[in-house]
Amino acid sequence: MKRLMDIKPMQAKEPILDFWLAYLHDCRNRTKEVIENLKEEQLDEVFPQQSNTIGTLLYHIALIEADWLYAEILHQGYPDFLQEWFPLEHRNEKGELSIVKGWTLQNYVSLLDKVRYQFIQTLSAMTLEDFRRLRSLPDYDVTPEWVCLHLLQHEASHRGQIQALMHFSS
Repeated sequence: MKRLMDIKPMQAKEPILDFWLAYLHDCRNRTKEVIENLKEEQLDEVFPQQSNTIGTLLYHIALIEADWLYAEILHQGYPDFLQEWFPLEHRNEKGELSIVKGWTLQNYVSLLDKVRYQFIQTLSAMTLEDFRRLRSLPDYDVTPEWVCLHLLQHEASHRGQIQALMHFSS
């Protein structure tokens, strides 16, 4: 079957945001394609010389997206529901990603979808001026446009890690 490789606008208020959101959508679809046939036991599998499981990386992708949305783009505290969505601390006492275990693939996909929905709802309503407006934080200044670029790179990088782990999986 022939694949369609195209970018479809996402109905944002501003045309440029339409495309940024479409790029994010394509990136997420690629991640979902990679993981769609994972066996549940592969999510928690620990590999030699690797500190992260596939499940941990999926949790991390979603958590980082939520963090950039609420802390940097919206410049506000986390809504109460995020604690329910992310019951584990992001990092352990050593600074490593906290290992997530016992979740199903559907748990991870649902988490990724819920966070992305929040992200799309927020950005699709923005003006171009707000999308490019610097948010000043203690350690850096950042625009939502840069956040989108970072999230694309972040997810693609971790998708590559997931693919490598799948290669060594039983």
